[in-house]
Amino acid sequence: MTDQSTARSTPTRRSAMRPVVAASIGNALEWFDIAIFGFLGATLAAVFYPSDDPTVGLLLTFGTFAVSFVVRPLGAIVLGSYADRHGRKATLMLSIRLMMLGTAIIVVLPGYATLGALAPVLLLVARLVQGFSAGGEFGSATAFLVEQDNPRKGFLGSWQFASQGLATLLAAGFGTALTTLFTPEQLTGWAWRIPFAFGLLIGPVGWYVRRHLPEPPESAVANRQTEASPLREIVRGQKTRLLVAGGALVVSTVVNYVILYVPTFASKELGLPASSGFVATLVTGAILLVATPWFGHLADRFGAIRVMTVAGVLIATTTLPLFFVLTAAPALPLLIAVMAWIGLLKAAYYGPLPSLMAACFPSATRASGLSLSYNAAVVLFGGVTPLISTALIAGTGSNAVPGVVVAVAAVLSLAALATGRKGSIIR
Repeated sequence: MTDQSTARSTPTRRSAMRPVVAASIGNALEWFDIAIFGFLGATLAAVFYPSDDPTVGLLLTFGTFAVSFVVRPLGAIVLGSYADRHGRKATLMLSIRLMMLGTAIIVVLPGYATLGALAPVLLLVARLVQGFSAGGEFGSATAFLVEQDNPRKGFLGSWQFASQGLATLLAAGFGTALTTLFTPEQLTGWAWRIPFAFGLLIGPVGWYVRRHLPEPPESAVANRQTEASPLREIVRGQKTRLLVAGGALVVSTVVNYVILYVPTFASKELGLPASSGFVATLVTGAILLVATPWFGHLADRFGAIRVMTVAGVLIATTTLPLFFVLTAAPALPLLIAVMAWIGLLKAAYYGPLPSLMAACFPSATRASGLSLSYNAAVVLFGGVTPLISTALIAGTGSNAVPGVVVAVAAVLSLAALATGRKGSIIR
């Protein structure tokens, strides 16, 4: 009897992980390209925005990084609505194709020395294509995960962000290798293209895996409960749900982009070797990959809002003191310790977040609601974080600015969680 039970349970586990792999591999590709762009900010500034003042070039690069996020709400509207009307799978197939297109442009794009002012313009075009794609990826992939016929919504949804940990891990690994194995001249000359080429090669694998999965059984399309205009329904009757879901995301997305900013912060502001920031983010990515699903599991047992509230309070109260300590005595071991702690708290908040956001919306508008709330928060609080941090550090002279930004974001998210619980939108 034991052997028969085991034989029956094994296919169930495998079938449960298939959608996780399908959603995660595409999401990891999306975020790998975004992460590597942020990690290589200083290098890309030299390639596409050469200037006598390195800070100016860096601001222009992070400006391109931030501006590309402006198109994400458009991607959320178009692709989110498409997912609610035509299916999660169809949208996931489309989004990965678009991300591959944007990445391909970056891989072959000559720098300023060859194309002049046209080079940064084409770089912006590539980032806009990637931003449009990413705008629809989160909502479709998260809905795809939580709408599986499986009660472990927190655990399944957590892989949406665990895959971002994998992307951070891969991007930091490439950053460490590039800054260790190549000279600055080689890096700005050609080696910076290597990680983008790697990301491009992952694309066909993600497309193949997604192609061979069915529509999730609990989706609106599978149950024929689609809205003629999901966006109109959200604007008309679900604005509070949109604000709660987006507000809950604020601290998560700010911490995410602070992590992307760390390699630049470590070298430009702390005076550490270029590889130091990548080593610290490598540790952070590993923690996010391993710990995020575990906290998603805890959310299934104890409730998402309880786990997230504890994590949010710790983020709000400990991040700023840690940055003060780090800036007072910058050193690689301390940088690793600070980023490891931030990574652990982020995983605790991260893990339950996708299922909590998904629970804010009914199935018929879920992909649109997730896409809009996610991308509105990312545009307002995420993509501009490296730019704001760089500008505030230059203006105030304080290297503890990232800690202040994270603490403020944590307070905003805790307020959103309290509002959602009080209004019975989340529990």
